[in-house]
Amino acid sequence: MIAMLTGEIVEATLENFVVNVQGVGYEILASQQTLSDAQTLLGQNLRVYIHTHVREDALTLFGFLTRDDKEFFLELLKVNGIGPKMALAIMSGASSHQIREWIETSDVKSLSKIPKVGKKTAEQMILTLQGKLVRLESKAAAGKLKISESHKQIASALVNLGFKSQKVDEFVAKLGLEIKIEEGVREGLRALSGQGM
Repeated sequence: MIAMLTGEIVEATLENFVVNVQGVGYEILASQQTLSDAQTLLGQNLRVYIHTHVREDALTLFGFLTRDDKEFFLELLKVNGIGPKMALAIMSGASSHQIREWIETSDVKSLSKIPKVGKKTAEQMILTLQGKLVRLESKAAAGKLKISESHKQIASALVNLGFKSQKVDEFVAKLGLEIKIEEGVREGLRALSGQGM
């Protein structure tokens, strides 16, 4: 699976953009915000985070200019009834920060105003994602916690293994800034397994 591409943005339309990686052009679907950013970055080399979606009749690449946007997209895919294209449509309707806020505050009315999101889908998003999105990043932004990219990846891995985000955050907050991802995940498994999921 393709997880990341580094190359030059050579084309950007209203639906997708193309990255040239060593002579091979990859067509990538993205949210309206990412496509707008891609148009201003034409001709520049940059890193694009990729989600590869495989079906019997197609292999589609969905692209993001930040790891945070990709992680948010993957969280949206966990909601019943939301596929990759709908997730992009949702991310085109408002910033990921704003959508996170609406989910955390159970704001069904605001979520329902996003194109393609009705009341039922908005309620499902809240039910599935509330409490799982605003975690380490928000604490770091508030200046309460120093975190590194390794911390984020360790936390993401442990949550994906089924541990509660609150316990994961408490554990990761105690780790040194220089810790390696594999070491942090191993320590997390040891520390958290005894506390229950």
